[in-house]
Amino acid sequence: MKTWKWVKERFSHKLAHFSPKRIKEFLKKNGLAFVIIFVGWEIVEDVVFPIIFGILGNYVHPAFYAGIPASLILCFHWLAVPILWGIWLKISKKNEQNSQKNLDKE
Repeated sequence: MKTWKWVKERFSHKLAHFSPKRIKEFLKKNGLAFVIIFVGWEIVEDVVFPIIFGILGNYVHPAFYAGIPASLILCFHWLAVPILWGIWLKISKKNEQNSQKNLDKE
């Protein structure tokens, strides 16, 4: 019974990230880019990974089917979102520098 309670808590934790209140808080605090990264990662984690595991289980080896529930239960946004946010900051900083150089030339 503890396992069922844990699984139920994990799903409710994942669904809480999509609440309008939570998204508005992120938007106010970090801007639209962070919200897009966060929601995008959740979509990848909850939709794309299970599809990939299903395809791998179908065409490569049935053991990959075990990855479908694992990808729905496990959360990696604590790792992926900071990495993607750091990449975004580097990319956006380079774009700012390039646009500033273009303005200086004119």
